[in-house]
Amino acid sequence: MTTMTTRTVEYPADGLTMIGHLALPAGVDRRPAVLLGPEGPGLSDVERRRADALAERGYVALAFDIHGGRYLGAPDEMLARCLPLLAAPERMRGIGHAALDVLRAEPRTDPDRIAAVGYGTGGAIALELGRDGVDLRAIGTVNGLTTGRPGDTERIRCPVWAGVGSEDPIMSPTQRDAFTAEMQAAGVDWRLVVYGGALHAFHHPPVDHRTVPGVGYHPQHARRAWHDVIDLLTECLPVTE
Repeated sequence: MTTMTTRTVEYPADGLTMIGHLALPAGVDRRPAVLLGPEGPGLSDVERRRADALAERGYVALAFDIHGGRYLGAPDEMLARCLPLLAAPERMRGIGHAALDVLRAEPRTDPDRIAAVGYGTGGAIALELGRDGVDLRAIGTVNGLTTGRPGDTERIRCPVWAGVGSEDPIMSPTQRDAFTAEMQAAGVDWRLVVYGGALHAFHHPPVDHRTVPGVGYHPQHARRAWHDVIDLLTECLPVTE
């Protein structure tokens, strides 16, 4: 029995050489594909394992890089790079498009059936691809409930699912309200799941380095959020044998 396979892919973006993780399902046929974005510190084994899990479900999955092959475990260094990035939609779109080009170029990818799912900064990048008018089947974002430039959100052409912890101080109720108001005003098919008692990055297993305040793992909600992502993909981007 054949199984999914993985390989590292290098590509330029944001003036850096990005190092992504591509996971391919068993077989040789074209499959729907998922672009998977990481939290602010960058691509880690957490996202690589999620890409692998998606490949086991029959998707081509690319866990993309945002820091040129580096994982920024020091909060100060991470914020110094991510805060300017999050304030620059064109840079986020550039990083997203570069990864999307890699995913589309993969022969196993059905280029007309792609979704973008991201966590934190990666989720903000997924949203910016939608705001740039990219033809996606679905957008999922956990923790990355960012708002866009006026008018851009009307270009989103697919369902948007968002998840956030109720106690997340980074994605506060004010930010959540701004995000949902923007989605509603733009006529987007959107939904928001608020996970009770969860902090920022609640989906991410504990790390061995200092984090920004307000981060905490919630194993039950981590499982639930993953199931919600799978449900989104099952609805909007089903795998057909």
